[in-house]
Amino acid sequence: MSDDSPPSRSGPPPGDPVPGAVAGTVPGAVAGTVAILGRPNVGKSTLLNRMVGEKVAIVSDKPQTTRNRIRGVWTGTLAPAVSGGPPLGGQVVFVDTPGVHVARGELNRFMVREAFSAIEGVDAALLVVEAFDGPGAARGRPAGAVRLPEGEQRLLERLVEAKLPTVLAINKVDRVKDKSALLPQLEAWAERAGFAAMVPISATRGVGVVELVRELLAVLPVGPPLFDADTLTDRSERFLAAELVREQLFIRLRQELPYSTAVEVDNWEERSGQGDVVIDATIYVERESQKAIVVGKGGTMIRDVGASAREEISRVLGRAAHLRLHVKVETDWTASAESLARMGYKEEE
Repeated sequence: MSDDSPPSRSGPPPGDPVPGAVAGTVPGAVAGTVAILGRPNVGKSTLLNRMVGEKVAIVSDKPQTTRNRIRGVWTGTLAPAVSGGPPLGGQVVFVDTPGVHVARGELNRFMVREAFSAIEGVDAALLVVEAFDGPGAARGRPAGAVRLPEGEQRLLERLVEAKLPTVLAINKVDRVKDKSALLPQLEAWAERAGFAAMVPISATRGVGVVELVRELLAVLPVGPPLFDADTLTDRSERFLAAELVREQLFIRLRQELPYSTAVEVDNWEERSGQGDVVIDATIYVERESQKAIVVGKGGTMIRDVGASAREEISRVLGRAAHLRLHVKVETDWTASAESLARMGYKEEE
């Protein structure tokens, strides 16, 4: 497999991506694309990984970790929700998107455009929001809130305009202490738009994910699969390797520095005799002072980033990976459309 090949699954998955999946196909199987939309840090990428059953999108506890649209493919058949009912099956191509936020720089504007442009050409949308807890939760909204956050409001308006079948996922319900507070939240969301379905979930724990996929299958058109059954994502191994390095930067670096970093794979050498791959990658920053932090005292930071990223890359590729990292300064790259495009942040054709 070359670095331009997307990762795929050979043989059965190492565990059901969506618990409750059953073997075989069903009459009237569906296939379609679903855009995953929402504000930053609501759990879109975590949910994508949970549904697909493999890590195809990086995650961190920092908002705006996702920068590009990433497709993840779920293929399967779900047992009926009610005993004796018909099973549902087919293929769902999920399109994970950056969180919609107030964009003040060229990179951030690109990310918001990525999210909104994903609405074009998909068959359905999955809007992910957070369940809220504490004062006001039982009234269906946080204390004092009279409008949705700007990102969610803009998304709702665009989805209504596009007349796209939309399923709402209320995520992080595991954090809600009083579960009776979820009903008024569902009612409040129902008043805001005509959702095809609304499903409370916990992406981290897998709660409600089976029902969520059932609801998505119900709104997709009947048709043949868009990808082979063993395909996980349309992104290349090279792309995923760069993303896994960037994930470690987001996890380990503090404050604003992760947002000034980008990763580009410079060389990819498949060694058929050893059955492994050697990867050279460059981490870009905007200032010399940032380079010193990424390298760390005595090279400790870049060594730790490389070790953790190498372990993740090896796991995702299913073979040993050797990673050599370099750090380079490209002044104000986040403000330059040309630099953004060279590093892979450009509009899809």
